[in-house]
Amino acid sequence: MRFILFLTLLGFLSTAPAAAQKAQPRDQQQIAALMTQQTSAWNKGDLDGFMQTYWHSDSLLFIGKNGVTYGWQATLDRYKKTYPDVTTMGKLDFKLLEFKPLAADTYLLIGKWHLERSIGDLEGHFSLILKKIQGQWKIIADHSS
Repeated sequence: MRFILFLTLLGFLSTAPAAAQKAQPRDQQQIAALMTQQTSAWNKGDLDGFMQTYWHSDSLLFIGKNGVTYGWQATLDRYKKTYPDVTTMGKLDFKLLEFKPLAADTYLLIGKWHLERSIGDLEGHFSLILKKIQGQWKIIADHSS
């Protein structure tokens, strides 16, 4: 049900006025810096630091291959269970493919992720919804596959 709400919200936001939909270079730079912060924390084996880029709310959505996870703490717990050590975490790299403003304070970010690991590499795509909350960009929804 919440996934349907997520898709409805995404559709609604994508119909925002054209003026609000022009990508702003400063926003893109700040969001790219947030993704660099994520990569740096991950590559240090710091999942708590990695999660600082997410909205610290029970309303955070994470959608992965095993379904939907609701909330910041549940998402952190999921990461810790899936990636219990630096060997399973590997080294993370993002390729940011598209920044699409949905509103003045909300972006859709599409990209690719790659984990280089001694136990076998993993890779996939992601779509993030980021919102500026109290002056900082935060991931409010993450769909990674």
